[in-house]
Amino acid sequence: MAESEVDLESVQYEKHREAGEILAQVREETAERVEVGASHLEVAEYAEDRIRELGGKPAFPVNISIDEEAAHATPSIDDESTFGEEMINLDIGVHIDGWLADTAITVDLSGNPELAEASEQALEAAIDVIEPGIETGEIGAEIEDVIDGYGFNPVVNLTGHGLGHWEQHTSPNIPNRAVSQGTTLEVGDVVAIEPFATDGGGKVSEGASEEIFSLEREGNVRNRQAREALSQITDEFRTLPFATRWLETDRAEMALRRLKRNDNVHGYPVLKEDDGYLVSQKEHTLIVTENGCEVTTR
Repeated sequence: MAESEVDLESVQYEKHREAGEILAQVREETAERVEVGASHLEVAEYAEDRIRELGGKPAFPVNISIDEEAAHATPSIDDESTFGEEMINLDIGVHIDGWLADTAITVDLSGNPELAEASEQALEAAIDVIEPGIETGEIGAEIEDVIDGYGFNPVVNLTGHGLGHWEQHTSPNIPNRAVSQGTTLEVGDVVAIEPFATDGGGKVSEGASEEIFSLEREGNVRNRQAREALSQITDEFRTLPFATRWLETDRAEMALRRLKRNDNVHGYPVLKEDDGYLVSQKEHTLIVTENGCEVTTR
């Protein structure tokens, strides 16, 4: 997009900002509720309800990742899990009419503050270098350098990303390590930068559990519950991720199995490091401006 074509005061960018403002407040309020003995489900539902109260909508289910988990973990409908002395990542998203903001924070109850600090400082270093013309590989180099300096590894197969209209992950990918070829950022780009730091090897793999899904394609479905679920998905969530617990049809899990078998939806398995290791995460959304960037989720 040429600079002359970008109006950073347009309705689109105002909605990104509004989403970010709601999200910054909800992130802080939700993080304060994370303590030993608190319920995962109650914390997730608090955040999602609070987003709606403040005039936004959840852009995806609140991710609550514990210890070796890095992403895509969210409570099930009857989840009884409570927090222990663990490393907890909260990843939360808001949209206003499909224009998004995305943020994450680590709440460390495990006694490993340096790991949480590594991802936080890596994010600050990345934000400091962002301006029009910078390559995403250079941003990754800043992130890697800070995390290495703490004696940890960046998670190399998770990246930051662009935010589109009704699209949570669009180009460009923003790596968490130095890469020789990248994409050049331009004025008006809306991106989420999210360093992940770990005391493990730095690669996550798919676990067995799956509570988050998104629409793959519409189509005719014979089963009533599956049909009701698909109708809600296409009307309410469109292409954004949703949780099993958000579906209003009875027997939601069975309905989702049918929709998945029919290729109407696809699932997001929990992504995790090897057992026994920890992952921290910190994320902000920003708009690239002529002089640098504007962080919408501060």
